[in-house]
Amino acid sequence: MLSLRAVNHYYGSQQILWNVNLELHPGVCTCLMGLEGMGKTTLVNCITGYQAIESGSICWQTPGCAPCSLLNLTPPLRAAMGIGYVPQDKRIFSQMTVEENLQIAVMAANPQRSAISKDIYDLLPTLYSLRAVKGLALSEGERYQLALARALVTEPKLLILDEPTRGMGQGRMQRLGEFMLRLNRDLGMTVLLAEQHLSFIRQVADRFCLLHRGRNVAQGSISQLDGTLLQNFMPQA
Repeated sequence: MLSLRAVNHYYGSQQILWNVNLELHPGVCTCLMGLEGMGKTTLVNCITGYQAIESGSICWQTPGCAPCSLLNLTPPLRAAMGIGYVPQDKRIFSQMTVEENLQIAVMAANPQRSAISKDIYDLLPTLYSLRAVKGLALSEGERYQLALARALVTEPKLLILDEPTRGMGQGRMQRLGEFMLRLNRDLGMTVLLAEQHLSFIRQVADRFCLLHRGRNVAQGSISQLDGTLLQNFMPQA
């Protein structure tokens, strides 16, 4: 579905990503792991188009179609192709209602469409009763649900979440994990998480890619995520 080969990225003269390879397969939940400052968000921004890469390739392919390079496509065009994104800062419109936030997301993905599928309220029923509430008045948990809904209402083929558990207590984290399992294993959605909370990673992910100082130092199935790797590269996890 998504293939990254030898991706390099710089901030000015400082190299942040070093020849990163990553393969995302349909229906698989992959976790981009690493401590703070190791390049996770930078790599996510390169995939979504908010930052350009210096060299390498990022190719997108859906069943029955030829591979397509994403390098010259803007973030809206990548979203229209099926890449949904929930950033750390959520990026909801605080002065607009829940319903208006969702309508804007739908129209941005498809200008010919404005109706919000009722499926989104089936997935996130709390939002149904909050349709007329402005983003500013939502709780932190409700704001994150709205950010998720904004990504999901466009019916993405790949959902990317950047540090989804940041600032969450154990209860909210558990509920988010259950929701991610439903999306991935019950509904078959491909998911990429940039995350460092180990218990959440083990709860939801099938595969991992471990970044250390911008380099991909290990990847594989979650069962291969052993104590030695964690001690060497994520001792605080």
